[in-house]
Amino acid sequence: MKVWCGLTHRRLPVAVLLTLAAVNAPALAQEATFPATLAAHALLPALTLVPPPADAPRDAAVSGKFTGPVRNDLPGSVAGDTGPLHGKRPTGIALPFAGQPVQGLSGYTMDRAADGTVYTLTDNGFGSRGNSPDALLMFHRIMPDFDGGTVTLAETVFLRDPDRRVPFRIAYEGTDSRYVTGADFDPESIQIVGERIFIGEEFGPYVIEVAADGRIVAVNPTMLDGAELKSVDAPGISGTSVAGRDWRVQRSGGYEGMALQPGTGLLWAMLEKPLVGEGGTPEGNFLRAMAFDPAANAWTGQSFKFALAEGATAIGDFNFIDSTRALVIERDNGEGEPALRCTGDPAPDCFPAPALVKRIVMIDTGAVDADGFVRRIGHIDLMNIADPDARARTATAGGAAGRFSLPFFTIEDVMRVGETQIMVGVDNNLPFSTGRALDRAADSEIVLLSVPEFLAAR
Repeated sequence: MKVWCGLTHRRLPVAVLLTLAAVNAPALAQEATFPATLAAHALLPALTLVPPPADAPRDAAVSGKFTGPVRNDLPGSVAGDTGPLHGKRPTGIALPFAGQPVQGLSGYTMDRAADGTVYTLTDNGFGSRGNSPDALLMFHRIMPDFDGGTVTLAETVFLRDPDRRVPFRIAYEGTDSRYVTGADFDPESIQIVGERIFIGEEFGPYVIEVAADGRIVAVNPTMLDGAELKSVDAPGISGTSVAGRDWRVQRSGGYEGMALQPGTGLLWAMLEKPLVGEGGTPEGNFLRAMAFDPAANAWTGQSFKFALAEGATAIGDFNFIDSTRALVIERDNGEGEPALRCTGDPAPDCFPAPALVKRIVMIDTGAVDADGFVRRIGHIDLMNIADPDARARTATAGGAAGRFSLPFFTIEDVMRVGETQIMVGVDNNLPFSTGRALDRAADSEIVLLSVPEFLAAR
């Protein structure tokens, strides 16, 4: 974990990922790229805060107190920056926060609610177990207003554990309310099954069952080949634990996407990064997706592999659009337009590691080869979206006229919203990411894309 400017950054790339490209994955054939046109654009401001519940501990009134090397209770006293990977550029927003940040929007449910709102959730807080014990976990119903370009929070529900279903000590263990925090879980994906909400989580990794009021019902560990699959951040994993033996899931490598399959009712949970094998090296340049039966509260044993394209390191979301076809957000770790790539040392007017691979891939889960790899049908390029009608709500540093892009570190939300359109959302990693501008924290952007050819592809 690297620290700078008193802040601990989130989701830094794992060095061993650099060895992946030629390991245990099929060579991808030339894949079809389908056009995408910007249909609408809405923004939730980066610094959007909500008050904690009235019965939450006083500690939750100010969040982000532990993002530096020592506790800091003074709101707005430590400037955020993008960290060494992205040039340590200031983002214009400072920690701690007086309230709880609505940031890190990660995952859409497959369908909108009856009133048209969209279920999504806030991730662990500030990027790690250690720096997020005062970040309350929550899910939301949001309403994008594409005509006005704004996003409304229709409802926020905080997660809590009054029935002591969490099988380990939580940060607010001794409280009556028992709200859970980013020191307990890192929620990254969400689906609704009947009256329950299911959340894919990264620290365990776990599939968490939650009631509509935020009460945790069950915490399901991951089973693979008859053994529990654990992350380096799982409870009980110590500094002496051995990679490939005691844990196989990389840091920030748990269930980034979890899709509900129509017809079967199965939840397919997809890991964000490749599993670690014997010797502590990644097993290949692919990700695993495994099926969980929410009715039986059990893993089925079914799985497939998703081969990453060259340059991609992770996924951001995963949702079905029919019984077999699904959308997967595939990304690298870059942010910012390539036109502003630094040619020398990082500087305030350039991006040292710009965005290159940001795409949405269509897969066919009904076509899995003998080695377990799912078929990639094609993709759209999120760095090359047509904007002939100038629908973008904000300018992009280094952008080109008539072209829209999503040059963000993490893009973590996708769902189908009609016969010809999909909706994509940005995880803004507040206050550590920029992308749209060189010196301004990224907003939580909601983007509507017209992609009729893509959605018709088979």
